[in-house]
Amino acid sequence: MKAVVHVFLKPGVLDVQGKAVESALNGLGFSAVSNVRVGRAITLDFAGDDVPAAKAEVATMCERLLANPVIESYRVEVET
Repeated sequence: MKAVVHVFLKPGVLDVQGKAVESALNGLGFSAVSNVRVGRAITLDFAGDDVPAAKAEVATMCERLLANPVIESYRVEVET
């Protein structure tokens, strides 16, 4: 099984990296781009086939290490 965690800053938290990417894209002529947010993806391999258990375990990992729940949100996807 494979799990993918998508981590992003919560709305309202200043995304300096997103602003830099937005500015660079605008400078390259992509003027229709706005409100760019940058996140990260973390992939994990799991043994077994219990999807609900894997999602619960990954959520615990996110709360304890992979994401800062004060300023970040996350989404977990599990594929068998």
